[in-house]
Amino acid sequence: ASDNITSLGAQVLRNFDVPNDKNWYWIGAGALLGFAVLFNVLFTFALMYLNPLGKPQAVISEETAEELEANHEGEPRLRRPKSSKDSFSRSLSSADANNSREMAIRRMSSRTNPNRMSRNDSSIDIASGVAPKRGMVLPFSPLAMSFDTVNYYVDMPPEMKAQGVAEDRLQLLRGVTGAFRPGVLTALMGVSGAGKTTLMDVLAGRKTGGYIEGDIRISGFPKVQETFARISGYCEQNDIHSPQVTVRESLIYSAFLRLPEDVNKEEKMIFVDEVMELVELDNLKDAIVGLPGVTGLSTEQRKRLTIAVELVANPSIIFMDEPTSGLDARAAAIVMRTVRNTVDTGRTVVCTIHQPSIDIFEAFDELLLMKRGGQVIYSGPLGRNSHKIIEYFESIPGISKIKEKYNPATWMLEVSSVAAEVRLGMDFAEHYKSSSLYQRNKALVNELSTPPPGAKDLYFATQYSQSSWGQFKSCLWKQWWTYWRSPDYNLVRYFFTLVSALMVGTIFWQVGTKRDTTTDLTMIIGAMYAAVLFVGINNCSTVQPVVAIERTVFYRERAAGMYSALPYALAQVFCEIPYIFVQTTYYTLIVYAMVGFQWTAAKFFWFFFINFFSFLYFTFYGMMTVSITPNHQVAAIFAAAFYALFNLFSGFFIPRPRIPKWWVWYYWICPVAWTVYGLIVSQYGDIVDTIKAPGISPDPMVKDYIKDQYGYDSDFIGPVAAVLVGFAVFFAFMFAYCIRTLNFQTR
Repeated sequence: ASDNITSLGAQVLRNFDVPNDKNWYWIGAGALLGFAVLFNVLFTFALMYLNPLGKPQAVISEETAEELEANHEGEPRLRRPKSSKDSFSRSLSSADANNSREMAIRRMSSRTNPNRMSRNDSSIDIASGVAPKRGMVLPFSPLAMSFDTVNYYVDMPPEMKAQGVAEDRLQLLRGVTGAFRPGVLTALMGVSGAGKTTLMDVLAGRKTGGYIEGDIRISGFPKVQETFARISGYCEQNDIHSPQVTVRESLIYSAFLRLPEDVNKEEKMIFVDEVMELVELDNLKDAIVGLPGVTGLSTEQRKRLTIAVELVANPSIIFMDEPTSGLDARAAAIVMRTVRNTVDTGRTVVCTIHQPSIDIFEAFDELLLMKRGGQVIYSGPLGRNSHKIIEYFESIPGISKIKEKYNPATWMLEVSSVAAEVRLGMDFAEHYKSSSLYQRNKALVNELSTPPPGAKDLYFATQYSQSSWGQFKSCLWKQWWTYWRSPDYNLVRYFFTLVSALMVGTIFWQVGTKRDTTTDLTMIIGAMYAAVLFVGINNCSTVQPVVAIERTVFYRERAAGMYSALPYALAQVFCEIPYIFVQTTYYTLIVYAMVGFQWTAAKFFWFFFINFFSFLYFTFYGMMTVSITPNHQVAAIFAAAFYALFNLFSGFFIPRPRIPKWWVWYYWICPVAWTVYGLIVSQYGDIVDTIKAPGISPDPMVKDYIKDQYGYDSDFIGPVAAVLVGFAVFFAFMFAYCIRTLNFQTR
């Protein structure tokens, strides 16, 4: 120190107004411990007394709401007038005689002659005077799927290799053969681990790994996944949907992306309304989908929405993975009524199902039963009251007869279990292969493996139904509504931005006019640095859960062939821009005025420009971290790891001239360093007033001091602006590239 008495350490502490009494060490340690205890106590009280976030009430239909309102007023129940769309039925017991007649003919054909698929459906319809199928405003081609000797392998898990297994591959499906036909509802059943979902994923082309062998054909032609995705639908078990759009908007979005371009807008909207009525969602059309178990639709309503989202694509073949799982008896019956309505339109529908009730089980037309190890032990019709499957297993010596009124599905799984095989000393898969039923199925598969005369293979001129511009418009439309209906995201970050602006403004009140000493200038640089970093990190953190939720939906929609990754990513990027523009506008006005920078148009514009692109690249950086990590929790950890580097190499704590040469390269690729560079140069790069600097005589001008001390050149503002724009573009591009390339949803 200047008095040659005070130690250097004590003088440094005094410069920062830090008490240098040694007792303050223990005071600080005690304060840290106290804060740790306080926060844990507050955490405990929050769990005890605060209710969970979200709206726990159920979503009810318009009909139900009207009835409840009428009952409350003591009036007779209101009844919704019958829809004018007479082409639809509201239940399985519809009075549509023509449709019942058509389905009777179809079922009779499929059950009395399982060796032959009815390929002349249209002629049957004409000959019998059948009315057009329900929901068939848009035409579709009924297609059959046949598969012969399908095997599926995955790499042997390391745990099994450690136990001495020598093989490199684990076989999950073994020689599976069968066929699915139009107008026939087929159930895939088996004990857990039998390979039901695995088989369906293989046939639908949803597997992201493993090795597939065998012959899969669509109406006689080899299956090509790119074209198959255009004519098929896949209803996943988890009912994944964008939470902030309505039921009707979800269907409109799917229809506009998946229906051909030659279908005009009016036809698409009519088709959406008719599908809603088919799956009995027309009274919930304006309900927000919400998050599962938190807000929005119930589980049963989500199941029907999942089916509807696939139906509006007008597919010929639909796969459903356990559509009744997690539902009570009433909800399961409603969903199965929807499934039956779908089959009655003439589509090919396949469902995996696990331990169904009697009513649900007998709603199916045919059954493909598998045992553990991925082998088929029955494939054929159920028959009335399941008598076909009962007769098949009761004909096996040693199998006990089914008890009266016992569930055939439960009985079937019990008598075909591994324990039953051991007790009987037989292999049910080998027994099935030696049966006449297998021979009939093999003949059917051989017949369906040959294209009908005059038939043409599936062909589409483009991979997607819509052009890239059409995909972008649809994705932007949905993303815009998602952002607009996300107040917990937008209002929180806007509120945080407002609080940060007021906090920075009050802490650094009017320091912009004080530049007499280097301490004043350091404080100003700190104000600019803090002003951007606080909001930037918040933007990065808050965008991650939003992107993570939508990415789950993206995986489903991309697998369905709705769009490519680039239009989707660009839509999400563009949706952020107006919100960040508003955020930057009021933040810049508050901070610029309270800190007291010079009011000139050029300097204010530069301050706004640098803040805008800094907030933008922080937001896109958060989106990028989600795209390269499996979930937003890992993304938050990954992003936080670089916050420290951004701080260290920002040029505030360690000016660039003082960074070691072997680390200075990171300064040039640190986005925050360019932000601080631009803010300082734009505000003080032209100031010719002198400043008092220790050890420098005479007093240098401000612009010379920031150039010598921090390495900030006033003529470099143009490249700084270009680099900031480049960082935003780079992070946005990386988000698009990684979300297209990386897939963390393994199947």
